[in-house]
Amino acid sequence: MKLKIILVLSFFVIKIFNVTAQNNSVTLSGLIKDKTSKAPLPYVNIVLKSAKDQKFLFGTVTAEDGRFNLAAVPSGNYLLEITATGYKLKLQKVFVGTLSDFLDLNTIDLEEDINALSEVVVTSKTSEISAKMDKKVFSVAENITQSGGSVLQSMQNLPGVTINDGKVQLRGNDKVMVLIDGKQTALTGFGNQSGLDNIPASAIEKIEIINNPSAKFDANGNAGIINIIYKKNKQEGLNGKVGISSGYGALWERKANLPAIRPQYQMTPKMNPSLSLNYRKNKINAYLQADYLYTETLNKNEFVTRTYEDGTIINQQTVRNRDTHFTTLKSGIDWNYNEHNTFAFSGLFGSEKIIDNGDEPFFNQDYSERLRLWRFLEDELKTTVMASASYEHKFKEAGHKLNAGINYTYHREDEKYFFTNILPTYTRQDSFKLLSDEKVIDINLDYVQPLKYGRFETGFKFRNREIPTNMQFFAGQNSPIDANAGGWANYKEIIPALYSNYIYETNKIEAELGLRYEYVKLQYDVNPDHPTYKSNDYHYTEPFPSIRFGYKINDKDKITAFYNRRVDRPSEVDIRIFPKYDDAEIIKVGNPALRPQFTSAFEIGYKKNLEKGYFTASLYYRVINGTITRIATTVPGSTLIYNVFQNADESSSFGVEAVYSKEITSWYSFNINGNLYKNTIDAFTVTNLYPVPSTYYGESQEMVSGNAKWNNTLQFDKTLKGQLSVIYLAPDIIPQGKVGSRFSVDLGLKKTVQKGKGEVFLNATDIFNTLVLQKNIKGQDFSYISKDYYETQVVRFGYSYKF
Repeated sequence: MKLKIILVLSFFVIKIFNVTAQNNSVTLSGLIKDKTSKAPLPYVNIVLKSAKDQKFLFGTVTAEDGRFNLAAVPSGNYLLEITATGYKLKLQKVFVGTLSDFLDLNTIDLEEDINALSEVVVTSKTSEISAKMDKKVFSVAENITQSGGSVLQSMQNLPGVTINDGKVQLRGNDKVMVLIDGKQTALTGFGNQSGLDNIPASAIEKIEIINNPSAKFDANGNAGIINIIYKKNKQEGLNGKVGISSGYGALWERKANLPAIRPQYQMTPKMNPSLSLNYRKNKINAYLQADYLYTETLNKNEFVTRTYEDGTIINQQTVRNRDTHFTTLKSGIDWNYNEHNTFAFSGLFGSEKIIDNGDEPFFNQDYSERLRLWRFLEDELKTTVMASASYEHKFKEAGHKLNAGINYTYHREDEKYFFTNILPTYTRQDSFKLLSDEKVIDINLDYVQPLKYGRFETGFKFRNREIPTNMQFFAGQNSPIDANAGGWANYKEIIPALYSNYIYETNKIEAELGLRYEYVKLQYDVNPDHPTYKSNDYHYTEPFPSIRFGYKINDKDKITAFYNRRVDRPSEVDIRIFPKYDDAEIIKVGNPALRPQFTSAFEIGYKKNLEKGYFTASLYYRVINGTITRIATTVPGSTLIYNVFQNADESSSFGVEAVYSKEITSWYSFNINGNLYKNTIDAFTVTNLYPVPSTYYGESQEMVSGNAKWNNTLQFDKTLKGQLSVIYLAPDIIPQGKVGSRFSVDLGLKKTVQKGKGEVFLNATDIFNTLVLQKNIKGQDFSYISKDYYETQVVRFGYSYKF
């Protein structure tokens, strides 16, 4: 009965956002030979015609070695016509699908006396959305309601994507691997996600969402992959784009402060100038993307009520006023040495300066007595440098290529906290300093062989990663800071991996079979004087298979099926032994004994192309072993709560996602997305070791949750376009509690000026100021309820000019 309900709801619950049409195009290649002598035939006429009406579409002649290429051939059914003096006409039916960018027809023999070949008719139609089985592609420029913001903000309208507590979730899961131009970097995290709220959307061309990654991708990230593509123009000569946007957030006070603390930020300014340059001539293409993002933000305004088993009740508020300066520079050069060999070199520099001024008062139950005032100043500087070099060799056959690359990343985290601990009878000063240097080397080798009905690809990747970290605490009298928990730690990770994929496609069938094999060795060395934690390590050698299958019922209808196995390795922050005191009495701590969680995912999908629209629906199931989560516990005689990462037991989610997009008239179109799923968390028992052993018994939980998005696009005239977006997120469960529902409405306008070279925009997010992050956490001998009224309502405006 539950399954029937979910299947029925899949056709009624639906989604948002304007998807950029990705009309797949393919390069066809082949080799023409004499059937008897097997000698290559030069100067043979090659004509590609429509199979339906025999209309001429493409043409070329073979080179001296008998080879030919036909570029930019759209998906569909074709008739290949081959003619040469002294040889008879040869006809061959050709099907161009959507899974491969290159198809090799191999050797085609011509006879001196040839009979017409019977046709083999193959049918297909390019999907309105990305037709490839593995990803959906979205243009950032089309997201008018989030123009001028960060990458994180621009993602919240995408189908299947939600934002929770500063993290991206795919289908309700935040274990998402984020890539930049197909690579993992310290800007967005290696195997996890970070820093997305500080990368300007102005630097980004498009965003790819991969719910079911193939074996070609790293196995990390069970929820899927988000690939952020930086802007890079390839037009001839010098061209570029310059722009500037500004805005204001926290337009009014949503909830008043508790007594006697510093004011929360209001009317917070934003500024984002950007510059994109590209120069292309002959064999050289050089580019530069420069962005600066300055924001003042009410980063947090959280009210918490903690209730203990002995009747104690503590009320607290955390106000965090944040100033951020984020600079990114990405530059590179592509050198086409000759038609077979290309070299590419690129560099990225990122500097993120964060200043947080925070107040955190603690009161008794009726607010008659202030128990503590915890004031903090955070001064943090994150610096990222990345250098990449790659080489591509193209063989004679189009799409037959070998790629090699090396990527080096250096990331420094320099963080200082200064605290004023104000108690009823005295005041003390506390502080700590963290310095972390991350160094990563990635080496990859990839080989692709086009086939007549698909392609074969294989490759190797090696990663060496090291993160030495040093933390020093300076604690005053009666401080919540554990001065003995400082010292040093060193994270070392080595990952070699091999993969192979075979892709097959005919007029009815799409299939991909892949296997990735990874060996992981992680060593985490800990200061021997640490009061709780000791050095720890783990290693494994595991296979990660991926299977995809698609069946085309007809030109408009297709069903798909997916299976993959993936892993989520704990990040360095997850196992970091040092407590974090941005909250004085709800303290976050890592766990060196944390282990990877492994996930098996299954999905069945259906896609229908409609006239001026499309409909897709997916039924998915995901089961996770060793679920990674934070578990909050207390210690006897103290009201301090310690949130420690742990491996719970098994959890799973079963759901349905549906998308319906339709152009109603030439001036109005909409897109609706819905995701309905049932989350299940099995009972588990864990023991937090820090600061003293404390055991938590988690009961089994389950809840039906989901989200719905509705995106409306209005084309008022040729130059003026509007967008209205509505988002709803239903309540959900986490291993130790629940999160509440959320709702927001965004609005945007964009107008082209100066004969299409200029563009101005105006937008507003969360116009009704309704987004509030709510949590309800239940511990063994305590519980707490929190509501975070952080800044969500922002008005932005901007201008850009292409040249």
